[in-house]
Formats: sequence, C-alpha cells, structure tokens
Amino acid sequence: MDAVTRIKTKTPSPYRIAAIDADTHDTKTFHFALPEHATLDMLPGDHLFVHATANGKAVKRPYTPSSLPGTVGSFALTVKRYEAGIVSRHIHDQKIGDTVLMSGPNAGGHWVDGMAKKVGFVAGGTGITPMIAIIRWILAKGLDVELFLIFSNKTDADIIFRKEWERDVREHRNFHCYHVLEQPPPGWIQGVGRVTADILRAQLPPPGPGTIVFLCGPPPMVEALEEILRTLGYSEEAVILP
Repeated sequence: MDAVTRIKTKTPSPYRIAAIDADTHDTKTFHFALPEHATLDMLPGDHLFVHATANGKAVKRPYTPSSLPGTVGSFALTVKRYEAGIVSRHIHDQKIGDTVLMSGPNAGGHWVDGMAKKVGFVAGGTGITPMIAIIRWILAKGLDVELFLIFSNKTDADIIFRKEWERDVREHRNFHCYHVLEQPPPGWIQGVGRVTADILRAQLPPPGPGTIVFLCGPPPMVEALEEILRTLGYSEEAVILP
C-alpha cells in the first residue's frame, strides 16, 4: 500500500474543484481534488484559510472542511453565500475545474479522541461545518461517545445536512439532534426562536467531568451563549470554539 502524504501549507496553494453539490438554496459543498494518496494534515475541527483578492486587496477567511478528516484524494468545504461576504461570494462564483487558493490546515478548537465521553454541539448556520467534521469522525470510528447537537437556523430550508442528521438519528443511538428555527413551518415540534438557557439545559449533557461543548456560529450568538453556558455551570475549559 502506498504511503499517505499529509498536506499542510503555510503559503496559499491552488486546489481544483472536482465537484459541487447544492445543499440548500444558498449553500453548496465544494469538493476539491488532492493527489491520489494525499490527505489534509488535520484533526477534526481544524480549518483552512481561503485566499482571494477584492478591490485590489488580499483577503482571507477561515473555513473548516466538512469532509471526514483523513479522507484521501479529496476534501470538501461547505459554504453559505452571503451577499456581504467577499470570500463566500468568490467561492460560489467558481465552477468545476476552477481553482481556489488555500493555506493550512491550521489548528483550532478541535476534537482529539478520548477527550470526552459526552459532547454537546451548538451551531448556528454555517457554524455547523466544524461540527459535521467532528460528528462524522466520531460516528465513523464507532467511538464510545454520546453526541448532542443543537442546530439553529432561520427556516427549515436553511438546515444544512438535514438528511444526514435524520439518518444519523435513525442509525446511531448515541447521536441526538434538536433543531431551533426562527421561522418554523406549521406543525413544527422542536425549538422556536433562539437558543435559550432552557434549551441548552434540556438538550445538552449536564456539565461535569467528561463533558465538553463545541460552540460555533455568528459572533453575537457565540458571545451570548458562552455567557449562558457559564451560568449553567460549564467551565471555561469545557466550552470549545472551533
């Protein structure tokens, strides 16, 4: 068997788009080609920087690969297009065969096997991308870890990876998922509005040894929920920002 090459670059390098999947009305997953026996040198939750030029100025933004860490021959980024997002619009404007400049991977708040027995995930919008990488890793390896996901979105049409969450709930007894929608459809039976202390208390594993919570989303959401999690008894070390 050929040895696997682990890729990590400090300087921006071009990666070719091999395929594009439409996830929601404004979110796509871009699959990038790697050499046949190569993978990104990263832990679940680490991120890449995507580099672009806007108005003659170099810009970069962090994106966490949504693909299963350790995947050989390709990796994927799931990107929501924001009209005010310079880099997200740049990526969405690309087509199959085009290249995107990226550097990394870079260490962030990531998962390391054995770090917890119960893991909460609180995500808003595209803050789900580091969560999906970690969840896919834990489930694929069959680790003895119980997972609790709270996923906040505006409408049900905005739920990224919705079919995968539904499948994981059916197939994995250790995976629990709770959606919160600002504008729910008729007959909606899960969370409504924003993520509150009551929702966190009901849907996350309680604080204590062996429990951690990953938190990712828009900065105002993250700042508010960090404070709420502290008041609920989660230590600073137990709350991880990918």
